[in-house]
Amino acid sequence: MKMFDSHVHSLFSGDSEMDLNTACTASIEKGLEGIAFTDHLDIDYPDYDEKFLIDFEKYSTVMDELKSQLSSRLNVLKGIEVGLQPHVLDATDEVVNKYSFDFVIASIHIIDGTDPYTGEYFKAYSDKNTAFTRYLTEILHGVENFRNYDVIGHIGYIRRYCNYEDNSLKYDDYCDILDSILKGVIEKGKGIEVNTSGYRTLGTPIPDLDIVKRYRELGGEIITTGSDAHAPEHIAYNFSTIKKALLDIGFNYIAHFENRKPVFTKIT
Repeated sequence: MKMFDSHVHSLFSGDSEMDLNTACTASIEKGLEGIAFTDHLDIDYPDYDEKFLIDFEKYSTVMDELKSQLSSRLNVLKGIEVGLQPHVLDATDEVVNKYSFDFVIASIHIIDGTDPYTGEYFKAYSDKNTAFTRYLTEILHGVENFRNYDVIGHIGYIRRYCNYEDNSLKYDDYCDILDSILKGVIEKGKGIEVNTSGYRTLGTPIPDLDIVKRYRELGGEIITTGSDAHAPEHIAYNFSTIKKALLDIGFNYIAHFENRKPVFTKIT
């Protein structure tokens, strides 16, 4: 099967310098059927507000042109990754509604005004369980209070930046809140992504496969694959591994989104 990388960042994102054409060329060379650019919208990102506020008029125009230019070689999808915080949901919703996105990922990057990326977040908590539970609570709040998304992004993002000896986020350790998140996603007709960036540093995807398995057990069907690439060498990272893992878990199809509708491709 030809796959889609449904989580890629270009130079439109404040944390990436990847040229769009470079990303598309890499995607074609790696045999992908399509790529979804999901550049950042993180309203009220602490200390760097402008870094994650894109000129979406330009972004939309450029993506539409690129989609047209490469239509015979690669399916280019215009996506967005929105960073949810409780006080920015309405403003985020306005941006999503204003442009004709193919795909919307909803992610938690900021908890209580702090990005775990800096390491400061963890100083407020005495132990891993409390820090991770607080993060999961923010995901649950987003699932319960924000509707204008297609999948929840990288459940377990916090693992990338903690300095605990054990940086795992396993289903059995947080089963109650994870069940609430996954059931909420399913009940609202949404999906989750399996983000292969974790393979680069953590040895597992994000979320870990036991959480993905639980999502399937609960009846979850919509799952997308994304590399979270910020550089061309990371596009479609470990996709052959994740494809087999999803098949072993019981998924028969992987989804990508066009015009905010899931399109399912059979895993072969």
